[in-house]
Amino acid sequence: MSPEPAHADSVPARVGVLGGGRMGGGIAHAFLLAGAAAVTVVERDAAAADAARERIERSIDASLARGFAGDAAALRAALTVATDASAFAGAELVVEAVPESLDLKLSALRAIEAQLSADAVIASNTSSIPLAQLAGALSRPERFIGLHFFNPVPASSLIEVVVCGTSDEALPERARAWVRALGKTPITVADAPGFASSRLGVALALEAIRMVEQGVASAADIDLAMELGYRHPTGPLRTTDIVGLDVRLGIAEHLERDLGPNFTPPQLLRDMVAAGKLGRKTGSGFYNWPDASG
Repeated sequence: MSPEPAHADSVPARVGVLGGGRMGGGIAHAFLLAGAAAVTVVERDAAAADAARERIERSIDASLARGFAGDAAALRAALTVATDASAFAGAELVVEAVPESLDLKLSALRAIEAQLSADAVIASNTSSIPLAQLAGALSRPERFIGLHFFNPVPASSLIEVVVCGTSDEALPERARAWVRALGKTPITVADAPGFASSRLGVALALEAIRMVEQGVASAADIDLAMELGYRHPTGPLRTTDIVGLDVRLGIAEHLERDLGPNFTPPQLLRDMVAAGKLGRKTGSGFYNWPDASG
């Protein structure tokens, strides 16, 4: 396949996001503020769609209040929230941002591709599932790549560009240009379990959880050790609360299968997830979050 021409650092004009939760909503917010003419978010039902619109508009308002130059009415007008993947027709890029389940992602990718033209790009926001497993769902795997965003998306400065073995040779540089246009920094990683960030971040988080489980120190003191001793902006347990304990557990289970027992989830993590203590989104995890919102 011949290389595509170089692309300036600008986002696609028409972008789709499948999943409007905290992560998907943040991705939509990022593309809207970066100048995408139309951003379409698809959710599973009307109630979830309404919640996604409210979440994204609230995030836009917060950015404008912090001094971002933009027109609130124009940004809202550029946002469409729907409940059927047919709304992605005409999109140049669609980002899959559904929960970290292989079967769910495979189904989502098939539904997305069925609506797109042959030259559209599909990106997965998976944080741990190898892209090679996901590419098998697609009839055009050369148009598939990983864009791993970080939570919270508006405040995060990093996106992992994950290169699938089937990706067209020009696609990684196009993806890096999109990341730069979002005002973020791309790193490029191979399609390995957990990529770079999840593999390292989850390893640190799981050991921190084991230390709490074993009574080595409190969650707050473990976090302070990393914040003050190693200059981490946020400790591993507070970060786990922000990411979501259920998300961490799902990633750990994937990595345990692929990489071995170093990633076996501690029983404390399983117990907290079973009890509904998922972190910031539920108001309780290793810390209390009184301003929790889904």
